[in-house]
Amino acid sequence: MEAMVASGIDLTVFFYNPNIHPKREYEIRKNENIRFCESMNIPFIDADYDVDNWFSRARGMENAPERGERCSMCFDMRFERTALYAFENNFSLISSSLGISRWKNMDQINESGVKAAANYPGISYWTYNWRKNGGSQRMYEISKRENFYQQQYCGCIYSLRDTNDWRVKNGRKKIEIGETFYQEKISN
Repeated sequence: MEAMVASGIDLTVFFYNPNIHPKREYEIRKNENIRFCESMNIPFIDADYDVDNWFSRARGMENAPERGERCSMCFDMRFERTALYAFENNFSLISSSLGISRWKNMDQINESGVKAAANYPGISYWTYNWRKNGGSQRMYEISKRENFYQQQYCGCIYSLRDTNDWRVKNGRKKIEIGETFYQEKISN
């Protein structure tokens, strides 16, 4: 959000993440976004938790690897909804900060964003490289300063399953929903 504001973009956050599982994880992540938007006086749109649609689209891709076809489907679904909202509400630009994560393929994300924007006249996708110029480091600084919740997996049930499988195989405890990066608990 800081990068967009610094670039002169008048932004609104559109939160559409039906992939996030379980619902408690979804609510934690959504509330962190709301909290930061409020601190920066940025409008926040809470889109539908369209989880049944997400599971329907993911059917058959349950065992696809991270960065595979399931992730492309997930990005496509979320960008399609974002582009439609932008078109219906007279926004001309969409983007996503998903690419800041070293666990994500920025080209895969940008391809989905560009494809979704191309379906609507007057809508463009901003292919900003969030990792450049210390972007990842800045994310960590802001997260620490704001005491943000730090998710420990991408978000979907399959990512949670696969991350926990990896953790168990490597002698680590399974993810506990609501545990922050700093090992502090978020009260409910």
